Amino acid sequence: MARFDSLQAWLAWQEQLHPRSIDLGLARVAGVYRQLNPTQAKPLTVTVGGTNGKGSCVAMLEAIYRVQGYKVGAYTSPHILRYNERIRIDGQAVADADICRVFSRIDAARGETSLSYFEFGTLAALCLFAEAGLDVQLLEVGLGGRLDAVNIVDPDVALVTTIALDHVDWLGNTVEAIGREKAGIFRQSVPAVIGDAAAPASLRQVAERIGAKVYQLEHDFAYRKQGETWEWQGGERAYRDLPAPAFKGEHQYRNAAAVLMAVSALQERLPVDDAAIRAGLRQTSLQGRFQLIAGKPRVLLDVGHNPQAVGTLIDYLRDYFPASTIHAVFAMMRDKDIATVVQMMRERVARWYLAPLDNPRAAEPALIESHFRQLDMANVDSGFADFSAAFQAARAAAGPDELILVFGSFFLVSEYLAKFS
Repeated sequence: MARFDSLQAWLAWQEQLHPRSIDLGLARVAGVYRQLNPTQAKPLTVTVGGTNGKGSCVAMLEAIYRVQGYKVGAYTSPHILRYNERIRIDGQAVADADICRVFSRIDAARGETSLSYFEFGTLAALCLFAEAGLDVQLLEVGLGGRLDAVNIVDPDVALVTTIALDHVDWLGNTVEAIGREKAGIFRQSVPAVIGDAAAPASLRQVAERIGAKVYQLEHDFAYRKQGETWEWQGGERAYRDLPAPAFKGEHQYRNAAAVLMAVSALQERLPVDDAAIRAGLRQTSLQGRFQLIAGKPRVLLDVGHNPQAVGTLIDYLRDYFPASTIHAVFAMMRDKDIATVVQMMRERVARWYLAPLDNPRAAEPALIESHFRQLDMANVDSGFADFSAAFQAARAAAGPDELILVFGSFFLVSEYLAKFS
């Protein structure tokens, strides 16, 4: 008999089941996976890791393969509005009943083994994908790579987007150390795509040491913009007159180039024609990445939550809103580099509104405000009861031709979409 009869009840229980919300290591989750899938059978698998750009790469791969007519599963995290967004089959979030059903299977298989919230979700995705008869499954690494639950599955292509300082308490406090952790998704003789020309040396070193087939941007494949189009070259394969990626920002060309390298590496086993690549690049969609909401004033949503991601946000604002007055509704998680993010954005933001979040990992507005004081910045408002109050204050202050920027956390963007979209 199932332990619970609703998805919310299952999730609330999972949040309390394991003593640590983040518990890197594969022994527990791999043991349960062997109980659920003794043969270790799986669809073709692309595993996507990195600091920023994972969600964009998964979305592009999903769009390209679906246009080609393949049955595709995509597992991503975190979600924006509903937990179900994390597990998609053919572009559709799976139903509550299906998730509850496989949660019950996992619960029975685990015995006395304790699993984290993320581990339950990863196993649920793998179970549902195994049932669905997929052509390909796309798995986004949650944190790191080597010890992340997604890494219990051997990929057929492993893609790492970018490497930057983030999650230093778990992954190390240098980009070289973090690179070694991210490289944990690589496998011997399996294509290892590195979507960053300036990636730390450790990433390629690990790949070469284990005998992975390494393909790195500007080393083994490249892209070049040509006016409104761009071209891609990798070995003997080339794509010309490609449409701009649906997502805005220069970094999305780098992500798209890495995606095309992954598609090329799987071409013999999962053929894709040029038309599907072009249509997939045009049709890709993803909430929360430079998502512009029409109105007076306009609202820009961005889930960027570390200095590297905020650097791309600054580039985007320079290109698309060079003279706009910006009102920023802002929050971050406690373990993020708040001071650096505020320092980076101080010249672009006219007024800050610190929004409290109902999340145990969120930094209290008073903590964030202390960083503003240390930087001698007084253009900040706080003391709001909730996100809605902070956003309403920004909307009241912003002129019709100005811009409200909601950024700093997935949870913040989720609050906006839940209450104002």
